[in-house]
Parts: sequence; C-alpha cells; structure tokens
Amino acid sequence: MNAPPASVIREAGALVRLEREPLAPGAVLGRIGSLEVRLARDEDEIRAAQEIRYRVFYEELGARRLDDRHAENRDVDRFDAICDHLLVLDAALPGPERDQIVGTYRLLRQDVAVAAGGFYSEDEFELRGLVTRHPGTHFLELGRSCVLPAYRGKRTIEVLWQGCWAYVNHYGIDVMTGCASFQGTVPAAHAEALSFLAHHCRAEGDWAIRAVPGRYQPMDLMPVEAVGLRSAMNAMPPLIKGYLRLGARIGEGCVIDHEFGTVDVCIVLPVKSLDARYVSHYSQDATRFAA
Repeated sequence: MNAPPASVIREAGALVRLEREPLAPGAVLGRIGSLEVRLARDEDEIRAAQEIRYRVFYEELGARRLDDRHAENRDVDRFDAICDHLLVLDAALPGPERDQIVGTYRLLRQDVAVAAGGFYSEDEFELRGLVTRHPGTHFLELGRSCVLPAYRGKRTIEVLWQGCWAYVNHYGIDVMTGCASFQGTVPAAHAEALSFLAHHCRAEGDWAIRAVPGRYQPMDLMPVEAVGLRSAMNAMPPLIKGYLRLGARIGEGCVIDHEFGTVDVCIVLPVKSLDARYVSHYSQDATRFAA
C-alpha cells in the first residue's frame, strides 16, 4: 500500500507523522522525454551543479565575487554540504551524465536546517519567526534555481516541478519557502511588479513574514490603482510567475542582494494552498517516482 500523500496518518484524533527513509542519492523523481530530474549522486555531481550555477549567476547575470569562494569557477557556500541538489539532465546530450546536467535546484529541509543552525534565507527574511509560529509544520527551503539558456522552456519547468512535488510528497513537507529574485539592485526598476505583489499577493495572518530590519526595502512603490495586472505580470520573472500560479504568497518588503545583483522577495507556499489543478497534474508522478 502507498503511504498517504503528506506522509501523515490520523491516530486517536491526532495527526502522527510517518518517518520516511531518506531518498537515495541519484533517486529519479521525474521524467519528460529525454529530460530526467533526480538528486545528485555524489560530490562530483554537486560540483557540476555548482559550475552550472556559476555559469548562470556569475558569467551570464553578472553576480560579483565578494571573496575567493569562486576560484574554481563554481558557486559555493556552506549550505551546499547539507542540502539535497535536484538536477535536470538531458539524456540526448553526448558524454558522461555530469555533462548532461542542464538545470539545478537546491533543497533544504527544516530538520536538516535546524541541526545546521538555520536556513539560508534567514539572512534576508524573518523565516525563523515564521517557522516558530507553526510548530509541527515541516518547511522546505528552495533556492539556487537555475537552468541553462537553451533549456528555459515549459518542459524543463515541468520536469523540475515533477521533482519538487515528488520530494515534497516523500518527506511530508507542509510548506515551501525561499527567495526569488528580480535582476538588478534597484527596486524602483521593478516598481509595477513589486507593487502588484505588495498589494495583491502578500502573505497574511499566521503566514506573514517580513524582510529583516536593516535590509528591508518597501515594495509598494506605486498606488494600487496605478498597477495594471497584465503589465505587472509581463514584468514578473518567470520563476515568480510560476510560484504565483501554484498559489504562493509573498512576504512584506524586499531585500537587495549585492553579491548576486538582485532584488529578492520571500515566497511562502503552504502545500494545502496549492492550486488543485497542479496537485492533480503532479500527484501521479509523485506517487510513481517517490512513493
């Protein structure tokens, strides 16, 4: 019998979380055509993912080196050692599998983050307070999302979300969170899109979260009546639009990341708030790949 989708059972009126075995390195979590999404198998594949990140963030998008961490043309930080690294590979490409990696996503579960001292996003947003307000709720931080230019299309996004959804189902994740970015370090350059998020997409109530004091930048740069839906969405980065379609809400205030040259917003996506169409679309794959 398959485990319940959220890895929980009801016992004597209480929810009891089932312990799950860790996904094996290299576990396949989705497949569309020649594209496959799976977890990195070893240090060499993690290094390959770091090289992809360097090519996208530093060579293509202009992130700046603030220290010598990137001497080997890799994007590296202390969180890489504790995260799971989701990889998209194109089997149609020649050569060894490390050369078939075309995209990556970094996944950090709450239990691992707590043991290691916290989440990556805590430097920008008051994530610890959000987690504390939801005891017994399992958070997953998603970050370092990048795809090579030739693969920035619907199929790659689809297979990435197959992998994320299978992972979420396997570990019984309740909430996905993390940073998403606008390119550049001037919030006013994204005034309409940021204002749309502030006026229409803000996380509220128990899910409210703010940028940390000292880094907080206002997002409501235009009055609500001046913000157009179509023009705001056209100005929105594809990753943020994808999160919004799934049902995500946005934290209050944005943060300027000078190293990566971005304006960051906080994504909050409780699994129970996922749009039913996407739950139905991805559930079959999640059951098939990570039951």
